[in-house]
Amino acid sequence: MQTMQTIVGRPAPSFTTEGVLNGRFRTYTLEEYKGQWVVLFFYPLDFTFVCPTEILAFSDRIGEFRKENAEVLGVSVDSKFSHLAWTEKPRETGGIFGLTYPLLEDLKKDLAKAFGVLTPEGDVALRGLFVIDPDGIVQHATINALGVGRSVDETLRVLTALQFVRESGEVCPADWKKGDKGMSADWQKSKEYFAAAK
Repeated sequence: MQTMQTIVGRPAPSFTTEGVLNGRFRTYTLEEYKGQWVVLFFYPLDFTFVCPTEILAFSDRIGEFRKENAEVLGVSVDSKFSHLAWTEKPRETGGIFGLTYPLLEDLKKDLAKAFGVLTPEGDVALRGLFVIDPDGIVQHATINALGVGRSVDETLRVLTALQFVRESGEVCPADWKKGDKGMSADWQKSKEYFAAAK
């Protein structure tokens, strides 16, 4: 099992699992996203309370992720049939109708274990979120308590910061946002950034 301390900077655990999108089941693998960024997030259960707010928030902004060559995948310990039923339920009744990215099943909890997000009781996954680069390396990992939803804005900020670092060779200071100036990872050259930031 991976832990938060060991997963960042290492290859993401490979997976092959069933999922649903647009009313259709199919097999999904991590390998099929090679060459793209992946935002993989775990949520506890279908037909719950905080989960649909997160799932729909990411869905409603999927275009912003795809503009950055990133795909979003949701995972829970529910079956693909449960996912399908939830995607067919209207939003105004707690459903996630119109979802724009796949929900993957993890009935045996293998993915949750591999990514180190299974609760201590072993019943559901914590709210783990992982950003995986085009080479399949985990570049970011966060875990929220079950009662706290995640931020799409922060996920996009981290994604674009990681892309900036990868492409420019510079690093990102606190609260960096796309379009902001980066800084050199060299002590002498970094002084230019500090001088300009005064």
